[in-house]
Amino acid sequence: MSDHAAPTSEHLHAHLDGDAQHGHFIEARSQKALAAALALTLLFAVIEVVTGFMSNSLALISDAGHMVTDAAALGLALLAQLIAKRPPSARHSFGFVRAEALAAFVNCLAMLALVAWIGWEAAQRLLHPEPVQGGVVLVVAAIGAGINILVAWILSRGTQSINTRAALVNVLGDLLGSVAAIAAGGIIYLTNWVRIDPILSIFVALLILRSTWGILRESYHFLMEGVPHGIDYLQVGADVAEVDGVLSVHDLHVWDMSPGHPALIGHLEIRSLAEWPTVLRAVKEMLLARHGIDHVTLQPEGPDGQPLDASLCKPALTRPGHARR
Repeated sequence: MSDHAAPTSEHLHAHLDGDAQHGHFIEARSQKALAAALALTLLFAVIEVVTGFMSNSLALISDAGHMVTDAAALGLALLAQLIAKRPPSARHSFGFVRAEALAAFVNCLAMLALVAWIGWEAAQRLLHPEPVQGGVVLVVAAIGAGINILVAWILSRGTQSINTRAALVNVLGDLLGSVAAIAAGGIIYLTNWVRIDPILSIFVALLILRSTWGILRESYHFLMEGVPHGIDYLQVGADVAEVDGVLSVHDLHVWDMSPGHPALIGHLEIRSLAEWPTVLRAVKEMLLARHGIDHVTLQPEGPDGQPLDASLCKPALTRPGHARR
């Protein structure tokens, strides 16, 4: 029977000397800003939905739909940050930091559905114009623009993440939507030209599409564990191969553990295991200095992938419950 206790989740996730010091969870995020922005956006979204249908304005309904989606984005961002704060567990060894990217991705899909609906409804109204209460649209849209400015200011002062940036982009896009609704209301009120309503609704839909696409690509790239932006995968491989003692590099992977914290794993062919500590140290120092990668996991192999003789190098083992000296 072993005298050593079984390893715990806390021990297995611990970062000791020589390990990367990034966090697998988010220790602090500004959630008050998200909560305040969510309350304001949701409250006015309800008001705008009701008045949009009462005035029969597609521009106002589109802006209301955008604000509803903004509220969903803010709610998802708040929920994701609460989830992302949870530390790693025995079932989720990487923690929950990807929850934010997942929420941003889901929100973007909802935005695309909204764009499709606005486009369809606008086409119908261009073919068959309907009366619109321009005065109501003008007043409500002006109030909505003020709310959007306030929400954008609140979000800009909070801690930034991929999800809060997505929410901020949505709010700024909605501000332009409110401006379009103001223009539609003013033109209809002064000239009674109701076709301006679906025309500006299409403009709002294009704004939503433009603001959504960048966030969708960023969140998709992160969820698919793509090579982090700003890191040249081929150059990383070439730089590792040039380190003295490295014969070749293969099975190399680079991705983001969490936003802004790149990680690397790979296999290195070396001449002997006795050289491994020196080679590993040199590779780690190079990766941190040239590419900003500090979470590095490498496996040594002999020439042509042959196993190395472990008797040539016997590093000290650290058992659970024993501190590394």
